[in-house]
Amino acid sequence: MELNQYKQGDYHPGASLVKQLLWYFLGNFLVQTPLLPIPLLKVAILRLFGAKIGTRVNIKPHVKIKFPWRLTVGNYVWLGEKCWIDNLAAVSIESHVCISQGVYLCTGNHDWGKPSFDLITRPIHIATGCWIGANATIGPGVRVNEGAVLTLGSVAVQSLAAMTIYSGNPCQPVKKRKLT
Repeated sequence: MELNQYKQGDYHPGASLVKQLLWYFLGNFLVQTPLLPIPLLKVAILRLFGAKIGTRVNIKPHVKIKFPWRLTVGNYVWLGEKCWIDNLAAVSIESHVCISQGVYLCTGNHDWGKPSFDLITRPIHIATGCWIGANATIGPGVRVNEGAVLTLGSVAVQSLAAMTIYSGNPCQPVKKRKLT
């Protein structure tokens, strides 16, 4: 790598510098702080900064969101403590999804095959009824299909089939999920 040749291509954060600064120094603090334990206020702040968020979304303390204007969340979603939505590209989370504590959603990577270490971004989509276990990681371009489960500490670098439980690094299917 020759980082002096780094290229971010046509990437842009998606908001004006003023909006980015307001988010980093005010909005981000208010969403992350445990001093504001009311999820409705956190949802209101995220909406103010451009997030599209449904009803009855529960946001725990220390949730980190890079760019709220690139976040879409459905109804009845839980965002656990210390989850990090590193959304250089869009992240969409449908309804009835549990994102457990410490989960990392990463939409950006670099082209390690080029000396210029070019930035690559791809969206993440998590469909209805999924559960992402504590300290799991989901990489760029991954689609978690309806009802899938990613277990504790697992890493998803490719899309997950519907109603299937995945575990490991990289994650592998373990068994079909059956709801009773």
